[in-house]
Amino acid sequence: MWGLIGFAPWIVYAFVATSDEWRWGAIAGFVIAAALVVVDRRRGKDWDQMVIETSALAFFALLTVYSLLQPDSRFTLYGPALVNAWLAVTAWGSLAIRRPFTLGIARTMAPETVWRTPLFYRVNAVITSVWAVAFTLAALALTWVLSVDPHATALVIAIKVASFVLPAIFTVRYPRLVRARAEG
Repeated sequence: MWGLIGFAPWIVYAFVATSDEWRWGAIAGFVIAAALVVVDRRRGKDWDQMVIETSALAFFALLTVYSLLQPDSRFTLYGPALVNAWLAVTAWGSLAIRRPFTLGIARTMAPETVWRTPLFYRVNAVITSVWAVAFTLAALALTWVLSVDPHATALVIAIKVASFVLPAIFTVRYPRLVRARAEG
């Protein structure tokens, strides 16, 4: 579960920006993402273990600059959807290049003897796919909800929370299920 700390900038942004102050949300996300990347690199993490953190750093750098230059942009309304869209692109992109973003994280939790097995790759491809689908569905749902009712804060928060919690639960349970099947 420790590997999910990489989502901290996204989660902080989601809650700070929900209060209609997207600039502070972007800045907070950027600061947290930068801190995670620096701390993780100093701790010896490889770049493939930090895909989400690196993606967050790029996203929040761009969003911070944009939010400061265009503080009254209508784009701010769709910030929650944009976060999920960016994460979806990150997840789908990692699958497209056959480097599911969960691989680096999973390597820190699995014995080195399984890293190059087809099953290890397949499990991580499935987990990354679940995250990608969750982010995509959330981006679409948030875009629709925000276009219909920009002040549906409770529903927006519920969608954002679900887009992280449900795949996180799957991420924990699926490898256990696969391991149990392989052993039994």
